[in-house]
Amino acid sequence: MSDNTNPPTPQQANQAAAQNAVPSVSHDAIRNFIPPDNCLDGKTILVTGAGDGIGRVAALTYARYGATVLLLGRTSSKIEYVYDEIESFGGRQPAMLPMNLEGATYAEMQTLENLIAKEVGQLDGVLHNAGMLGALTPLEMYDVDMFAQVIKVNFTATFMLTQALLPLLKDAAHGSIVFTSSSVGTHPRAFWGAYALSKQAVEGMSDIFTQETQNTTNLRFNCINPGGTRTNMRAHAFPGENPMSLKTPEDIMGGYVFLMSDESIGVRGQVVELQPKD
Repeated sequence: MSDNTNPPTPQQANQAAAQNAVPSVSHDAIRNFIPPDNCLDGKTILVTGAGDGIGRVAALTYARYGATVLLLGRTSSKIEYVYDEIESFGGRQPAMLPMNLEGATYAEMQTLENLIAKEVGQLDGVLHNAGMLGALTPLEMYDVDMFAQVIKVNFTATFMLTQALLPLLKDAAHGSIVFTSSSVGTHPRAFWGAYALSKQAVEGMSDIFTQETQNTTNLRFNCINPGGTRTNMRAHAFPGENPMSLKTPEDIMGGYVFLMSDESIGVRGQVVELQPKD
């Protein structure tokens, strides 16, 4: 009796592999990672939203562990300050990349990729940290212009920039792309509107990129959910919350460094919660 079962297509095989993949390290180990000195030495890492909050602290932390950091941000004065901070402690000379992701075109992002290739020569990692909260309101009342703005900053521009930078990232020995998600991305919540939907989309994008690249490149795509952290965005989302009850960005940097270091080679398609709830 013949077997008429059709073999899986390459796409189906990739999907099955991604779904069945077991991370080579537990999420607890990622959360509690203590970075060795100079564990990012020789790497070039681009950080979006590098002028404030988690992005600023991540940029400083990457520089302290030996990376050359490319500071991408909307406000030049903020990334100039981070630039000066890195130079003050003797980090490798960073680069400033002023860009407003809301208005940036794909052509401008391709130009950025060409500039990095020419002036820096390599790109080993990208932390997509820039984000916009938008309104906390029912979807039926959500301002459509603000909705489009949040989706553009949090998702569409993130996709565009990732695609534009892929040629450089593929040339890296082990390129790492880290997207920023949220608890409301993994588990959508009423009144979080465009922000929650944009983070859902980011998690899906990371999953699809993983499936499409895991058998043909050394790239790894992962999401990180920082959890409740003492930032301006958190204060706007929860104005009645005591900020002193929250961890600082510095407190959660172990996971950010892990996903950029060679310790995370083989970790793909994960959504890592840095502050999981019991």
